[in-house]
Amino acid sequence: MADMPDSTVPDGTASLLAALRSRTSVMVDHLAALVGAETPSSDIAACTAGAQVLRQIAADVIGDPGEMVRADGRTHLRWRWPAGEGRRPVALIGHVDTVWPAGTLRRWPVSVDRAAGTVTGPGCFDMKAGLIQLVHAVSVLADRAGLEILITTDEEIGSPTSRPLIEELGRASAAALILEPSARGAVKIGRKGTGLYRLNVAGLAAHAGLEPEKGANALVSLAEIIGRVGAVARPAIGTTVTPTLAAAGTAANVVPALAYADLDVRVAEPAEAGRVDQDLRTLAATVPGTTLSVSGGPNRPPMPTTASAALFELAREVADGIGLPALEGVVVGGGSDGNFTAAVGCPTLDGLGAVGAGAHAEGEHMRIDSMAERAALLAALISRLQRDLGQA
Repeated sequence: MADMPDSTVPDGTASLLAALRSRTSVMVDHLAALVGAETPSSDIAACTAGAQVLRQIAADVIGDPGEMVRADGRTHLRWRWPAGEGRRPVALIGHVDTVWPAGTLRRWPVSVDRAAGTVTGPGCFDMKAGLIQLVHAVSVLADRAGLEILITTDEEIGSPTSRPLIEELGRASAAALILEPSARGAVKIGRKGTGLYRLNVAGLAAHAGLEPEKGANALVSLAEIIGRVGAVARPAIGTTVTPTLAAAGTAANVVPALAYADLDVRVAEPAEAGRVDQDLRTLAATVPGTTLSVSGGPNRPPMPTTASAALFELAREVADGIGLPALEGVVVGGGSDGNFTAAVGCPTLDGLGAVGAGAHAEGEHMRIDSMAERAALLAALISRLQRDLGQA
């Protein structure tokens, strides 16, 4: 990796952005190393190994590898710099896990195209670039007092083990800054709530050629049920119910005895989570000999714009102060750990990470020229919060 310039500069000066721009090549190298460590959420060992890569980068950049936190068999990362008496911390939150299965790098390796100004690779945009920007932003702060960083390894599967850590941090903190990727440069000032469900259908196996009539086809039953799932959605008010993954059967010549489908639920209004949950649990199989059971439930509550309003205005002021373009804010359908911090009453601003496109899609990429700008925005925002909290 390239040598890193030594720079610690105060908030609100042109030198903050210049100092971080001088590190762009180093940040790209760090990003390539982190993306090169595959971290599919379902592979706990790979996520732990990827977290160790981030620890080494943090040790090099900020001189502190952080601590490993175990929760229900998973490893998460945390850094803490205590604040003064009576001061509440500023929380910085992100995740190192990705949606990409192990082996993706073999067909889609990390690619740095400096001429085009992009980096591509599985998880580079969502959200490993945000993590690199985070550690470099922290490294240029004149004072880290009152900062707490939490990097999790299970966000993409609903944060089942890290949620208590996130909520505990949210309750204790004066503000939560979430390093999820931006929306074309805009920060995320509101998010939908999420739900994760599985429809499980049980039937009866039989030989598909000799006596299919003796079976109860779980796949046919599931297909009929999926046809009714759409009626649960209310897109006019932001409620979507989307079948995503499905599987059935054991062999091509066997009537399927089992079938399942996963559903992704998004709600803009809090009450909709309960209504959708009730409607899904009232579904029943109609194909004779088959039965339906529904597992899962609401996962993340919506993040309302009221949770981000004050922080967004402060971020706009800070961006202007360091010479960045006017900062925009958008409400998005995706959920994040910011939903959890907002739900426990912590002011939360999301989407402070990378600028790019293609999250969860083949060819996701991020813009190299944005790394210093986003890191500078984060550093300046932290410094402003530290100053304001110190005066409170």
